[in-house]
Amino acid sequence: MRGLLGLLVAAGVLFVVYKFHVEHLPVVDKGTVVTQDIDLSGVRTDLLQIAEAERAYIAVNGECVDIHELETSNQLAVIKTGRGGYEYSVVCSGKDYSAVAEHAAASLDPHVRYPKLAVNQDMEVVEVH
Repeated sequence: MRGLLGLLVAAGVLFVVYKFHVEHLPVVDKGTVVTQDIDLSGVRTDLLQIAEAERAYIAVNGECVDIHELETSNQLAVIKTGRGGYEYSVVCSGKDYSAVAEHAAASLDPHVRYPKLAVNQDMEVVEVH
């Protein structure tokens, strides 16, 4: 019985240490949680791939197209249409464009936010407000 009690106390202490460690890990985007940073890093990478594909398409065809046209023209390698609840789109204005990632649903947790990200022809990923 003492062994079981000692095991439970040790498990409780380990849980508290783990929870404290995870809550205090650094995050990239203010107002996000650590697990979101993994998805947001992937979203940024996907946006850069979409922007590169759009740049290549414009160089060959002279016009900007939406993300579905990029996929069907084989300019865009097979990527997810979204990641972690984010959906991607391309906004065109002549030869200018921006690839946008927007989270489909708002968070029920007031401490969690889903930043809207975009990348333009300058290949700079920024948060859009």
